[in-house]
Amino acid sequence: MNRRKLLALTGALAAATLSGCTGSGQADPTTQTDTETTTVSPTEMTETPTEEPPNGEPNVDDERLAALASENAEFALDLHAYLASQDGGNQFLSPYSISVALAMTYAGARGETREQMEETLHYTLGTDVHPAFSDLQAALEERETATGPGSEEELDAFQLAVANALWGRESYAFSEEFLGSIEEHYGAGLQRADFANDPDGERKRINDWVADQTEDRIENLLPDGSIKQETALVLTNAIYFMANWLHEFDPEKTADGTFTALDGSESTVPMMQQNLRTNYADLPGAQAVELPYVGREVSMVLILPDEGTFAEFEQNLDASQLFGIFEELSDAEGTLVFPKFEFKTKAKLKTALSDLGMPVAFEKAANFSGMSADGQQNLKIDDVHHEAFVSVDEEGTEATGATAAVAQFVSVPPSWGELRFDRPFLFAIRDRPTDAVLFLGRVVDAGAAQGSE
Repeated sequence: MNRRKLLALTGALAAATLSGCTGSGQADPTTQTDTETTTVSPTEMTETPTEEPPNGEPNVDDERLAALASENAEFALDLHAYLASQDGGNQFLSPYSISVALAMTYAGARGETREQMEETLHYTLGTDVHPAFSDLQAALEERETATGPGSEEELDAFQLAVANALWGRESYAFSEEFLGSIEEHYGAGLQRADFANDPDGERKRINDWVADQTEDRIENLLPDGSIKQETALVLTNAIYFMANWLHEFDPEKTADGTFTALDGSESTVPMMQQNLRTNYADLPGAQAVELPYVGREVSMVLILPDEGTFAEFEQNLDASQLFGIFEELSDAEGTLVFPKFEFKTKAKLKTALSDLGMPVAFEKAANFSGMSADGQQNLKIDDVHHEAFVSVDEEGTEATGATAAVAQFVSVPPSWGELRFDRPFLFAIRDRPTDAVLFLGRVVDAGAAQGSE
């Protein structure tokens, strides 16, 4: 039995966070031209029993939602371009998942920390970014689970779900306003964690949560040593997406073909193919084709830059150009040939996010005082851990990702209050590297030590 049918029959629907799916908004003309079309009927999406959706029934603001989609796309492409410039290999991220984890962190940011996060993450909505994410989560939860007919029961062919969680240090007094905002807009309740006495045990507990939400595709999001005794808060977010193509590829037509890599080397890989009618765009510098999944509400858009121009096209792609490609997609038909693939990306994002414009969030000067009940400025982000997995074959796509923003205490020197040297005292002048005492003295009468002729 294949993995999709097994997942469907067991009813496994992981809680997760979507990685920024955006459609063209056009009527979908997709049909196969060489196989019989399968009729699909939508059903109600199964809710995750262990996670609660955001409180209340949000009144979705379409304009605000569109602004958030644009903001997230800008951040996604900035991060993608940065990481691609550092590593020339394959890459797969869930920028939406990263943005949500950081948005929860941003809820407690103040001052320069907040300003840098706004600019880097393109949060032009300011505090409205939180209800906007709530709007988007509500919209995603309304996606119907499309099904295909099984022998005796219908098999789930589309799964999409969302989960967020906070793991807070035992006894630390978090701001009720901060916790309330996270609960209201992200559906993430606080789980207390014994970071001080059992940091590695708590790391494993968080990793177990992530693995559960991602169908065990991501089992070690937080590596050894990532949770310390100084850890105060971990903000986690996971995504699980699994969907069949609206029109699946015929495995019998999959054949070995040559793929030319970016460096010019060639390899033999399994290439899927089918003749189909779907949305397509012939653009200056590239071609694009849209492959919808069952239910038609989510799709994969494939973009093929002109030969020899990939690096330049990728580095110059911004949100307006990406959305422009979506808008240019229109009804056409042809033969599509593209490879099956499966791989995983794992990254620590501290350096990337710092270089993109928010370094202070990771420094001692960080201001996350909005997280603390008494407004203390004693937290910083230690690192942001992200991992994502994708598998594409003749049936469809399985994709999952998870993000953890780890906040820890800033090493603040203890305060001694006021120390007045108004009585006799000793003093020494030492060589610090060797501790050699070069001079030693005492002052027992400061009045008599005010200089002399």
